[in-house]
Amino acid sequence: MAAFANEEPELAKQQTYQFSLDLTQVKEDRIPVTLKVPAIKQKEIIYNLPKMVPGTYAIYDFGKFVTEFRAYDKKGRTLSVQQLDQNRWKIKNASALDQITYWVDDTFGNTKKADIVFEPAGTNIEENKNFLINPHGFIGYFDGMKRVPYEITITKPEQFYGSTPLKAVKSTPSTDTYRVESYMTVVDSPLMYSEPDTAMLKIGGADILISVYSPNKAVRATTIQQNIRETLEAQKNYLGGKLPVDKYAFLVYVDDVFNSSGAYGALEHSYSSVYYFPPLEPEQIANQIRSIAAHEFFHVVTPLSIHSEEIGDFDYIRPKMSKHLWLYEGVTEYFASHVQVNQKLITPEQYLTKLKGYIAFSKQYKDELPFTVMSKGALDDHAAQYGNVYQKGALIGMALDIRLRELSNGKYGVLNLMTDLAKTYGKDRSFKDEELFDKITALTYPEIRDFFRKYVEGPTPLPYTDIFNTVGITYAPKLTEQINTFGKVETAVNKDGRVLIAGTSNMNEFGKKMGYQQGDVIMAVNGQEATSVNMNQLISQYVTNGNVGDKLQVTVQRRDNNGKPITLKLEGNLMKVAVESTHVLRPDPQATEKQKQLLEAWLYSSL
Repeated sequence: MAAFANEEPELAKQQTYQFSLDLTQVKEDRIPVTLKVPAIKQKEIIYNLPKMVPGTYAIYDFGKFVTEFRAYDKKGRTLSVQQLDQNRWKIKNASALDQITYWVDDTFGNTKKADIVFEPAGTNIEENKNFLINPHGFIGYFDGMKRVPYEITITKPEQFYGSTPLKAVKSTPSTDTYRVESYMTVVDSPLMYSEPDTAMLKIGGADILISVYSPNKAVRATTIQQNIRETLEAQKNYLGGKLPVDKYAFLVYVDDVFNSSGAYGALEHSYSSVYYFPPLEPEQIANQIRSIAAHEFFHVVTPLSIHSEEIGDFDYIRPKMSKHLWLYEGVTEYFASHVQVNQKLITPEQYLTKLKGYIAFSKQYKDELPFTVMSKGALDDHAAQYGNVYQKGALIGMALDIRLRELSNGKYGVLNLMTDLAKTYGKDRSFKDEELFDKITALTYPEIRDFFRKYVEGPTPLPYTDIFNTVGITYAPKLTEQINTFGKVETAVNKDGRVLIAGTSNMNEFGKKMGYQQGDVIMAVNGQEATSVNMNQLISQYVTNGNVGDKLQVTVQRRDNNGKPITLKLEGNLMKVAVESTHVLRPDPQATEKQKQLLEAWLYSSL
């Protein structure tokens, strides 16, 4: 924007990419893209669409969705174009180049495995229904010209509204025009066009837009607004009473069919996040958004305010991975769960259950693989280990937090550290990958360098017993106890959002007495309707916290020998069964006053 302030209109245009996307000219799920190019002096130049974009940690080759690529001079004559690979086009006689045109196919609905893109990072073109525009799927850049400003004009059906973190510099019933300062901002600014279903929140000084596309109207923006308000309020309080952005957009696409990737979730951006869901129950979707949003929104801290050069100047064609995924995804996930106990949305016991889950899932990965090595190789050598960023990565954040609290007598933690790092670096200044650990040490304590050297750069697993002992929590890797159980059956969720018994191979004595069978759909527990949303709550109420001898009635739907559905009420009396539990976390009844004080500081301190 500032780049346009004191320039003549024609000069400004010469120094600007001028893109036009026409949403009213759809052909076979494709739309035309036109680029009036900025001034080019080279004889040859390469135009690029991304091989990969930040936040995805996967190669998608967005150029493969481009067809009919053409280059023209000012007289409309075609220039010679050589496609170098899926994502790059070399244009000859480039100093005469005036305009580029091509068509873009969407990524939604692809069934070919090689072409499947995780939907929140993808694109959708549904004529007169919905356009999900992740700009990296439509808009590219010339070599050496990522920092040239962009002007993007979108021609739209007149009844459509464009939801985006961007503010239009010009808008008419049929067009919206946006200006951004660089290609990095283009990629960081998704848009969704459809008939409007939006809601607004004002929280912590930030304007929050919620925009939903749901073809059958099963999910509405006002429902999402109600579900995430509490989470955002908690995050505001956690961050000291003010959110670190002026505006933010939640763009939510709810499909009416199950997708090819078999996954759902979100992709974060600096001022927005994009969500994709298959046709789950509205309550499930609302709860999932509430949970996922807690993680995605915390990305406004990192990498928005704290990032390495690999992120700050991202190479979209030859991406280089940072070794600090423990920070970008790990600390973000830690904040997303810690904020809930910190703001008393969950109890300390529930929080310990979350931590137990992180530990258990992290053990599925290579615990001795140094986290920095895994991060650098997340695209290739260690791609199979990437999921650990959300497990052990969060635990690294937790361990660092507890260690900082210990060294500061409870006065300083990871949240304080992130604030200090944001002041040291910030949105427009990247750190060097090799300097971060030393910088953190300089901001905190010499012992912290040993922490990183041993547990993040080195192969030593996190010492959970010592970590939790610091705050008066006992940790047992394995513990055999006599407890009430539901029957130790394997469960899954069906398309109706009900819990079904997917397997009985490990069913215990109580499960056998109840008479569960594989394929049973659980309809009710002790007369209360059961769904995937409340099943854990019902088990906690009627089983875990029940007494030996209490009657348990489970209503199931089962197929008889002729395949007809029948409803049965299975009954039994609760009984203690020997169960081996793993990664057990419990408050230590013998905790000292110092441990209790550190526990209080760890759980409940905020900015």
